[in-house]
Amino acid sequence: MAQGATLGEALSSLLRDHGARPQDRLKSYRAKDWHAQLVQLTGTHRGYEALERAGVNVTARTLVNWLAEPEYAVRRSYQEQIRSAYEDAATIPPTPVPPEFVVHQFRITGTVQIARDIRDRGTRGEAPLRIDGRNGAWSRIEQAWLTGQLTGEVFEEYFIDDIIVEDIGDGTDGWQFPGDWYQVI
Repeated sequence: MAQGATLGEALSSLLRDHGARPQDRLKSYRAKDWHAQLVQLTGTHRGYEALERAGVNVTARTLVNWLAEPEYAVRRSYQEQIRSAYEDAATIPPTPVPPEFVVHQFRITGTVQIARDIRDRGTRGEAPLRIDGRNGAWSRIEQAWLTGQLTGEVFEEYFIDDIIVEDIGDGTDGWQFPGDWYQVI
């Protein structure tokens, strides 16, 4: 069960409850100058891989000279590649949307509007809005999640267009969720 001030926030919370993790940053990566970044990168296998991906291809001797002398004259292009490698190594990629989330039977509690019909679903004797995730088209949601662009607002928009409409139809004037609290199970 997840809650949020909007449907999108509640869905985002439920997605995380299913084990999906958004793109994140390792908190230990706080170095500012190129030398400190290089020292940290060369301390881990992950860092060496990031240097390689960034195109830092130098001899072992050059690398030792750079590490030994913080004032060593390093070309600006190498400094930029080191910064790029540092950002790459500091970034933790998101986990994919779990398959069990995509086939989930969603029960939505909160204010639901279709045209002028506004109802509080799941409260005061009303049944929650039930959506079968298996009938949805999840590709836009999954792509937005993996690229870090799945905000609560985007999640709500895509969920309406690609999941709700695919499951139970468009309604007369489309679906809206104008409330200020939602619960999704």
